[in-house]
Amino acid sequence: MTLILVAHGTRRPEGVSMAEDLAAQAGSLIGRPVELAFVDVVGPTPSEVLSRVRATGRPAVVLPAFLSRGYHVRADLPAHVGRSGHPDVIVTPALGPSGQLARIVGDQLVKCGWRPGDSVILAAAGTSDVKARADLHTTATLVSALTGSRVSLAFAASGDRQLPEAVDEARRHARRNNARVVVASYLLADGLFQERLYACGADLVSRPLGTHPGLTRLIANRFRRAMPPVLAPTIRHASRRSSVHRLVHDRLVRPNPAA
Repeated sequence: MTLILVAHGTRRPEGVSMAEDLAAQAGSLIGRPVELAFVDVVGPTPSEVLSRVRATGRPAVVLPAFLSRGYHVRADLPAHVGRSGHPDVIVTPALGPSGQLARIVGDQLVKCGWRPGDSVILAAAGTSDVKARADLHTTATLVSALTGSRVSLAFAASGDRQLPEAVDEARRHARRNNARVVVASYLLADGLFQERLYACGADLVSRPLGTHPGLTRLIANRFRRAMPPVLAPTIRHASRRSSVHRLVHDRLVRPNPAA
C-alpha cells in the first residue's frame, strides 16, 4: 500500500521543504515511506503520483494536508483521483477541524509567549468557501475554549475579515484591558502568508503548525486509521520500536491565573 500526503503547494522553497519534512517524519513514525503531492503551484500532482502507483498494482491512501474542507479537498482532489484511473484509493478526511489541531495551535501560542487575557486572532490563509469558513470558525471556537482567550478569525489573503483590520480592532479592545494582541498562525508552513502574519502589527505571532511535532503524529495516526487492519498492527509496532522519532503528547493549554 502506498501512502500519499497531499499539500497545497508553494513557490517558496522553505514551504516545500517543510512539507517534505512532514512526509518524511510521518513515514518514520509509521515505518514505511510517505510520498508527497501538491494540488497547485508545484508538482508532482496527486493524479501523477496515483497514475504511477496504479501501474504497480498497489492500493493507495491519500491524506489531504488541509486545515478545512475547502475546494481543494471537496472538488480538486477527487478530480485528481478520478483522472488517475486508480481503482483502489482511500481518501482520508482533511486534517481540520479537529481537537488535535486546536491543541497544537494552543501549544504554539504558549511557545510564542501568549498569556491569559491576551486578544487572540486565528489567522488563516483565506477562503470564500462556506464549508471551509465554517470549519475555520469551529477551530477558533475550539482554541478559545482551550485557552480561555477570546479568539476571532481573520485572513491573510482572500476573504472577509482581513488580518490588518482584525489587528486594529483587537488593538482597541486590548488597550482598554491592558492586554496584547497575539496572532495564532493557522498555516501549515512558512511562506508568503506567514510573512504577512509577522508584518501585521500584532505583539506576538505564533509559528506555523508544521513546525510542531504533534502535527507529524496527527498525520501518522490518520494514515494508520485509514489502513486495512491486517497492515495497521505491524505499522503501530514499528512506530513503538522507534524511540528516535517518538513524539511528545500535545498538552491541553489551560489558563493560569498566576501567569
